[in-house]
Amino acid sequence: MATRQASWGNLLSGPNLAHSMALSGGVALHAINVFIATTVLPSVVREIGGLELYAWNTTLFVVASILGSALTPTLLSHSGSRGAYAIATIFFIAGSLTCALAPSMPVMLIGRTLQGLGGGFLFALSYAMIYAVFEEYLWPKAMALISAMWGVATLLGPAIGGMFAQLDAWRAAFGVLIPITLLYIALVWWVLPTRNRGATPSTGKLPIAQLLLLIAAVLAVSAGSASPDPLWNAAGVLLAIVLMLFLIYKESISQVRLLPRNALRRKSPLLALYLTIGLLVIGMTSETFMPYFLQTLHAQTPLISGYLAALMAAGWTVSEIWSSSYKHNGIRRAIVSGPILILAGMVVLALATPIHAQGDWLILAFICLGLTLIGFGIGLGWPHLLTRVLQVAPAGDQDTAATSITTVQLLATAVGSALAGMLANLGGITHPGGIEGTSSAAFWIFAILAIAPLMAIGSAVRVVRSLGQEQQLQLSAKTAS
Repeated sequence: MATRQASWGNLLSGPNLAHSMALSGGVALHAINVFIATTVLPSVVREIGGLELYAWNTTLFVVASILGSALTPTLLSHSGSRGAYAIATIFFIAGSLTCALAPSMPVMLIGRTLQGLGGGFLFALSYAMIYAVFEEYLWPKAMALISAMWGVATLLGPAIGGMFAQLDAWRAAFGVLIPITLLYIALVWWVLPTRNRGATPSTGKLPIAQLLLLIAAVLAVSAGSASPDPLWNAAGVLLAIVLMLFLIYKESISQVRLLPRNALRRKSPLLALYLTIGLLVIGMTSETFMPYFLQTLHAQTPLISGYLAALMAAGWTVSEIWSSSYKHNGIRRAIVSGPILILAGMVVLALATPIHAQGDWLILAFICLGLTLIGFGIGLGWPHLLTRVLQVAPAGDQDTAATSITTVQLLATAVGSALAGMLANLGGITHPGGIEGTSSAAFWIFAILAIAPLMAIGSAVRVVRSLGQEQQLQLSAKTAS
């Protein structure tokens, strides 16, 4: 198996094609919803208010997604693949309906939470089933295909959201997701078996304490970020750090874990992988306010601003598909180069976005360059980072390792979005507001969050060293034999 050549033809033919459609479709639905919400939120705020709660739309969505991700192994074990997807879509439809009917921002947040829970299930189910339905030599291609759905979402999500926003019918943007979701579950029911052939019996136990600590940490930093008072911001961050330390301790002594065994030990290869994945995603969450910046500072329509913001995901998709066939030295170069490109993109955005240019094409070109660099940098090593998580996970922890990918990714999204919200408030997006406050907020978001890819360079080097040592051992063993 190790010598078999992975190709897109192998992945997209025979039974693999049907499985690819089912797994990638769930991520596409989740991702399209993310871009729809991002595109229409400025219109939502103009109609029902709640600018001070703007970032909470993403935070609560992702917190609920983390919960869904952590519950996925148990859901799969008890309900099988079809049942798990059915439950996921029920939550997703309920959330979409609530958003479509929301009379106020608090009700909208309830809908986004339900959407997040369903989306978390859909997102984690895709990764949880990769190792079960595909052979290992196809894992990097499957990872790339699933993440490529974010590229599909860059075409459909902003188009749907922007079209309805410009028609002053943002509610229909959420409503249209309901029939699409019903069609998707019909496809899954037809394609997937009743039971996942790779499923392992569930103990019925969940890492409740770790989940509560994780959610409390995210909510703490989010609650602090909602205040314009720096003391509350600092208090939220400090409380989140304390809660995360308790979580790490609980993981080290518990039999039922949120992550694979020994994942958080200092010399664990999984720790370096999780740090790299998380820091890259935090850099990407700088996109949270981009449609608002583009509409306020650069005179762009909801449709155009949605597409420009989606350049980040488009760059991610292109580079991930391109790099999925890399081997050995190519993989190592991609993993280290990614954070460097993201850092460069963040610097470009910190300089260009705050300028009140009202549509100047040169400034918009630099913004497009920055967004593309960030996305390209994330995708460059992404399929190999995720595949590596499955490869180095301890025996018997494959289910936990698969869902940990989405848990870490979603946690980083929640923390990054909360930090973006905090930096926006501190920068003055609501006080003094207007052009001056929005410009200041744009600078501080990109300048401060650029620290994340800078730190990711160090963790990526650790990943590459571990990978290089393993490849050297394999080469030596092969030579000896």
